[in-house]
Amino acid sequence: MKRTLAVAAGLTAGTILLAACNSGSDSAATSSTSGTADNAGKTITLWLVGSDTPDALRTYLTDTFHAKTGATLKIEEQTWPDLVTKLTTALPDANNTPDVTELGNTQSPTFTNAGAFLDISDMYDELGGSNLLQSFVDAGTVDGKKYTLPYYFGSRYMFYRKDVWQKAGVSVPTTLEEFNADVKTIAEKNPNDIKGFSGFFLGGQDWRNGVSWIFANGGDLAKKEDGKWVSTLSDPNTLKGLAQLQDIYRYASKAPGDAKDQSPWLYLNDSDVVLDDNGKPTKQKTSMNAATIMAPGWAHWSIGDLTTKDGKDVRAWNDKKFGTFVLPGNDGKPAPVFAGGSNIGISAKSKNPALAKDLLRIIFSADYQKKLGGAGLGPANKEYVDSLGTDQFAKALIESSANSKLTPAAPGWAGVEAAGVMEEFFGKIKDAKDLAALAKQYDDKITPMLNQS
Repeated sequence: MKRTLAVAAGLTAGTILLAACNSGSDSAATSSTSGTADNAGKTITLWLVGSDTPDALRTYLTDTFHAKTGATLKIEEQTWPDLVTKLTTALPDANNTPDVTELGNTQSPTFTNAGAFLDISDMYDELGGSNLLQSFVDAGTVDGKKYTLPYYFGSRYMFYRKDVWQKAGVSVPTTLEEFNADVKTIAEKNPNDIKGFSGFFLGGQDWRNGVSWIFANGGDLAKKEDGKWVSTLSDPNTLKGLAQLQDIYRYASKAPGDAKDQSPWLYLNDSDVVLDDNGKPTKQKTSMNAATIMAPGWAHWSIGDLTTKDGKDVRAWNDKKFGTFVLPGNDGKPAPVFAGGSNIGISAKSKNPALAKDLLRIIFSADYQKKLGGAGLGPANKEYVDSLGTDQFAKALIESSANSKLTPAAPGWAGVEAAGVMEEFFGKIKDAKDLAALAKQYDDKITPMLNQS
């Protein structure tokens, strides 16, 4: 899934301490297909998407790659909204293709089915094998061959206002039914008497968080039948989840109907300072109008009391005011939330596949995997998840990811996302008089798209 939430500015400087390069720490990182002298003057390109990979990790990649191969690594940042279009144009063009590229895990099936990536099955065990996130591996696999592998994972859990929940007289839920009831109660009581207040802020088009209710009730977005993908929004189990979502939209959330999953912490925080043209504070505004949000774990860097650090406004987490918990399911386990994160692969048109493979060896090395965890990004190799730490955010990330799910590995799923069909469907749930009819309408629209490669 594409990562749509921005990392807070304080992440790179405040949380990542890079150790000196340890060339002997991992055998996968030390293997090189050619000598450094042979590679002098050669350059390969890596596409990274968004700002999720911090600058310190990018520097580590370029420096380590040059030290190990003698070649140059050029990193180019792409944006999520334009990625599918750019990959569609660049990957078939040997003169313009990135040698290695990150892409959303939900986008991977479309490009792997189209033959856009190099078969790296022979590297699978070397790069982590069965220790790699299986659902992400599956998203990059076609007919048993591995074309893309997981880059990092994120998982969604709940951030809440302890002070507001306490005033409303509710406690952390242990079942999904309790959660649904609690957030409606909080919205109804509105203990701070705030206009437009949400017990749970869920955007009208926020399907990436909303699908958790579908998954928790045994439903799904699509399934494969007789070799063809079929949309399953009108499946009875899916409809159970949609009915719960409709109830939340109507009675717990005042989020705009066109809101997606970007920056929900803006509604959980309070006392945002407003600056004038000279950068001076003019007044404060209380922006907190939600008691609960759902977001990937890295959102915690943007949640807290407003303070100043190194001359910049930053958020400082306040344990007395804010808390976290994993969305509970119906079976005593965490609800199956939508797994966030990316895959990574080598372009089939790369002119330097040997050097591209060397880069993957560095990315999947113990050193780099641990650095991903240190940056708050779930390592692709589960052997290194302890690098995430032991605080409440790491625990919630690991617990919520244990039961997470991906979107269907259908060849046309990237097209469904790119066309905004899920946003369109979710945006109609609140006011739908006949959910089953609405779901059937979109099943008929989505099914042909799923099978387009």
